[in-house]
Order: sequence, then structure tokens, then C-alpha cells
Amino acid sequence: MDPNPKNFPILSYVISKIPPAFKRSLSGASDSSDVENPSEVELKPREPYFEITERMPHLKNPALIAAMRSAVGDVVQSRSTLQALGKRPDHEIVEAARLRLSQLEAHSSQDSAEVMEEIEMMKAVISLDQMHDAYGKMLSDAETKLEKIYEAALAGSEVIEEEAVNEDVEMDEEVVRILKEAESGKEIKAVDLSGRKLRILPEAFGRVKSLVVLNLSNNQLQVLPDSIAGMENLEALHLSGNLLESLPDSIGLLFKLKFLDVSGNKLIALPDSISQCRMLEELDASFNRLTYLPTNIGYELVNLRRLSIHLNKIGSLPASIGEMKSLRILDAHFNELRGLPDSIGKLTSLEILNLNGNFNDLTELPDTISELINLKELDLSNNQIHALPDTFGFLQSLSKLNLDQNPIVTPPEKVVADGVNAVKLYMMQRWEDISKENEHKSIEMQQQSEAGLMMRGTSWLNNLVTNVSAYLGSPRNSTMDPDLNQQL
Repeated sequence: MDPNPKNFPILSYVISKIPPAFKRSLSGASDSSDVENPSEVELKPREPYFEITERMPHLKNPALIAAMRSAVGDVVQSRSTLQALGKRPDHEIVEAARLRLSQLEAHSSQDSAEVMEEIEMMKAVISLDQMHDAYGKMLSDAETKLEKIYEAALAGSEVIEEEAVNEDVEMDEEVVRILKEAESGKEIKAVDLSGRKLRILPEAFGRVKSLVVLNLSNNQLQVLPDSIAGMENLEALHLSGNLLESLPDSIGLLFKLKFLDVSGNKLIALPDSISQCRMLEELDASFNRLTYLPTNIGYELVNLRRLSIHLNKIGSLPASIGEMKSLRILDAHFNELRGLPDSIGKLTSLEILNLNGNFNDLTELPDTISELINLKELDLSNNQIHALPDTFGFLQSLSKLNLDQNPIVTPPEKVVADGVNAVKLYMMQRWEDISKENEHKSIEMQQQSEAGLMMRGTSWLNNLVTNVSAYLGSPRNSTMDPDLNQQL
């Protein structure tokens, strides 16, 4: 996507408010793209507020100093732009906006002003997400460049040219040997290439169709080739401890994959195609930069038994996660979860749930958590939970509960200190008291309603009798109304 803010007129006002020192990165942006057309101000230098030569006096190479100053400026610019854009919309909101936009464009009449306004709103949400993605990529590239220059400065070497960074790397001898054996027709079931400082995985690896286990952990891989889909018998793939920022969409073609470990990388998102790995039983995506999970991940990964997504920046779990009927362990500690979907109660096989360390974001739990009939361990420590759900006492299988470092009020701290059984007993008693009180209120309301109906009925009869008596008792020369006689 072109990150030029001129292509996003709805958001141009936001971009126009970026400090002048950072406008240089927004090439192509002009006054015409700003809805308020603010006046130009003199651009300030791109350098950060400190002087690099003062912080690192041992630097003498002018080219290295200039490169580092430029790289620091790029990082500052990218971060400031992201900050000016504000919070990124949730993945589910963006997906809903895309769906709604396609519906409006396909079926609705665009002559309506209301429809046009809704279309613009949906496009604005999608555009904001795209800009976050683009500037996030720019920030990642700028940080990587700065790291390399900094390493060169520490080593006392000359500045690394851009072309030198991408120079061809000699293929590892073990990789060559494995490929030759595969070409000769030898059936290879397992390959361990962990800890060999590999920077690339040859496309030819996709032709090793007999491979069942592949260990590429603790290397320096930045990308995986699309040809990985050719390993049609692969059941276990170890990719932890690399430099991966994304996974290829072709990974969804590994239909026999049961174990996938991508922990300790730089992943910003998991591809939607990962949902097609329907045989997957264990997925470890911990210690990355994830902010969301694919919307439909739960509908397809029905055989998943363990999901590890801790040490990320995930703000919410998709509603589809409740469809993971086989899930036994869900580890989501140290994220930014603001809550759990109501569908969490459908995970009737779940035994361990770790929500530790979501800090200020997690303040409450849904009532449906009581439907986790097989839950044995629950870690809610280091959050901002004030009260457990009233239905919490129904977690009969729960044997381990951690509520440390929460401003807990219900149940009282004294009850919490007595252990999980005391907590369940207290919450069950509380539920019974609340149920009795609600039942009593319901009976009172019903009685009041019945009394009100009786009073209104009595009043109506009294009025009717009074009117009829007055009519009959009044002297009349004319005959009685036949209609009234019929009613009487």
C-alpha cells in the first residue's frame, strides 16, 4: 500500500497535525490534501533532540554519523506518525467494515445520501487500518536499519551499504546435503537445522515431500518460501527464535500439520489461511507482535488442543474462539486483553486458562465463564478485576485460582486468602442470595400487578353499575333504549 496520506483524504487532517519536523517523510503530501488547508511553516531539521556525536564521542566516520542520524530520524518520524494516527481499529471491526462495504456497494443504491455516508465511514475505517499497517512496516524497517548501523558503529567498521545487507549468503553445507539426498530419491522423514544461523531456506525444500518433521528454530530467517506448501506430509514445523515478520499464505496448504511453533519472532499477524490447517493440535505464537487473531480461526481449528499467544499485544479474542471444542489449554498472559467474548463459555474441554498480566486492560469477566465445566486452573493475577461474575461458583472443577495483584472487592480479600474452595463457596452462596432476592422481587411485582388489575376491574364495575343505576332511576317519558336493554 502506498503510505502517501494524500491518497487518504478522510485522514489528511490527522496527518496535517504531525509536527513539521516529520512532514519530510510524507512525500507527496500537499496543502490540497488537507481539508482545512493549514498555512505552511518552516521545516525544522530531521535530527532528534540530542546530538549523536555527544552521545557517542568515539564515532569519527562522517558517513557513519550521517547514516545513524538519518536512521534515528526515520524511526522518530515513523513513531510520531503512528502516534498521530491514534489507536488502530480492532481487526474484527475492520473485517466487519470490509464486509459491510461490499454489501453496500453490491446491493444498495448509491443515490441515497445516508448510504454514501455509511460507505465513506467504512472506507475510513479500512483506510486507517491500512495506514497503520504501512507506517508500522516503515517503523520496523527503520528500526532494523538502525540496529545494523549501530552494530557497525560498535564494531568500528565502515557504514554498511544497502546492497551489502542483501548480498547472497553461501548455502549451508547441511542444507546442500539434505537437498542432494532428496533429489537422489532418498525418503527423508525428519530434518533438524536448528541453531545454524540460516538466513534463507531454499525454494527447493518444497520438493522434499516425504518430510514429516522440520526444525528451523533459532536461526536468522526473515522469510519462508511459498514452496513450503510442497511438504504435503509435514506434521511438525518448528520456527521459533527467528526474525520472521510474516508467514506465507501457502502455509494453509499444509493440511497434515499438527504442531506449529512460531514463537520468538517478529510476527505482526497470523495469515487467515492458517485456519485451513484443520489438523493442527498445538499452535505456539507467543513472544511476537500480534495485535489480533484471524477472525475465523476458531471455526476451522476444531482439533486444536493448545493455543499459546502470550507475550503479544492482542486486544481482543475473536468470537469464533468458542468453536475450538477440543481446546484444553489457552495461554494469553501478558497481552492487552480488554475482556473475553461471551463465546468463551463454549470451550467445555478447556482445563487451563492463563490471563495473567493484562494489567489495566482486563477489568471484568463474562458470566459465561461459569460454563467452563472442565476448567481446573485459572490465573487472573496482575489485572484490574474488581469483582468475579456472580456465576463463578458454578466452576465445580476449578482447583487452582490466582487473583494476586487485583483490586478485588467481590469476593472479599479474606475469602480469597482462604483459597479457591472458599471463593467458590462464597460466590455460590452469593448467587443463591441474589436468586432468592430476585425471586422475591419478581413475586412482589407480580402481586402488585395482579392487585392493580383487580383494582382497575373493580373500579370499572363500580362505574358501570353507577351509570346504569343512574340511567334506570332517572324519570323518562320515552321508552328505554333497546341497545341498552340488550346490554343489560
